[in-house]
Amino acid sequence: MDFFFKNKRISGILTILPQKAVKFEDEMVNYNFSPAKSMKLKLAMGYNEHRIAAPGQTSSDFCRFGLQYLIDNKLIELEEIDALLFVSQSPDYFMPPTSNVLHGHFHLKQDCICMDINQGCAGFELGLIQACLLLDQPAVKKVVLFNADVLSPKVSSRDRNSKPLIGDAASITIVEKCNEENPIYANIKMDGSGALVLNIPAGGFRLPSSPETAIMEEDAAGNFRSKDNLVMQGDEVFNFVQREVPPMIEHLFEQSGIDRNNVDWYMFHQPNKFMLHKLADKLRIPREKIPANIVENFGNASGVTVPTCISFNLGNQLINGEFQLCMAGFGVGLTWSSIMMKVGYVKFNDIIEF
Repeated sequence: MDFFFKNKRISGILTILPQKAVKFEDEMVNYNFSPAKSMKLKLAMGYNEHRIAAPGQTSSDFCRFGLQYLIDNKLIELEEIDALLFVSQSPDYFMPPTSNVLHGHFHLKQDCICMDINQGCAGFELGLIQACLLLDQPAVKKVVLFNADVLSPKVSSRDRNSKPLIGDAASITIVEKCNEENPIYANIKMDGSGALVLNIPAGGFRLPSSPETAIMEEDAAGNFRSKDNLVMQGDEVFNFVQREVPPMIEHLFEQSGIDRNNVDWYMFHQPNKFMLHKLADKLRIPREKIPANIVENFGNASGVTVPTCISFNLGNQLINGEFQLCMAGFGVGLTWSSIMMKVGYVKFNDIIEF
């Protein structure tokens, strides 16, 4: 499905990271593999360290800390917020919506729509699309988009597929109306037949957590995990990304009329360095235009990887200049989405720790 918007812009991006950084070498003793094999994996995938939330920290804690930072630094006024979107697969509760909890904490006005969106790897793009749809309404002038995931507690410490990959983080993106046309082209696709390729089998209403679901079992590759842990079928995910993402980006070039060589940066979701390099080659894009340094420095925090990539790699450049960005997310769902838009002259583009 294609989307087109105009007279909307991103006016600020804030990434909030946990303070705790864990090195790959510190965890590989838990894996049922030789050190040599583990180090080979580190080099191929680009693993180094990942950020892990402290015990008891939730997704909303990072969002709350980040929004308070923006308020304290006079980068946003609470009365300006007309909509609050919370995109996550690790909410505080089954009910109420975490967006409403955040709304109550900051005592936002009643004429402010709150919405939780259950999405992961493509959550930043889906959130931007939803923000733009809301901004088409006369009453909505500024949207606060939260992307947040604290999934590390759901990953087995003995799972070499997922443990060195997953990180925790949150981001806040301000999306608002503007006088400039600023065309935005977007698309999104979904294939629910592959929904269980990435999943946490137990813990919901279908299969509540129990002593039985906590039993650790070894898979064919030598990883140990329980039904309470994240399961990722790596080969299936890799094949899906290589099969579906390039045609989506090619379509975005056609949809927008923008040549691939005129895109300044390709800010893609970052499962690992190997996958991104393969995508760059398939799209005939120089690898240096697709940063692949988020997983190695912070870990894969699902939909938060794209705003983290923008904050980490562009920093103040985005305050003093403007860039043509192609953003894309792909994974859990299965969901894949991309957006072409100019982003620049923002009020802030920062990374903070909590």
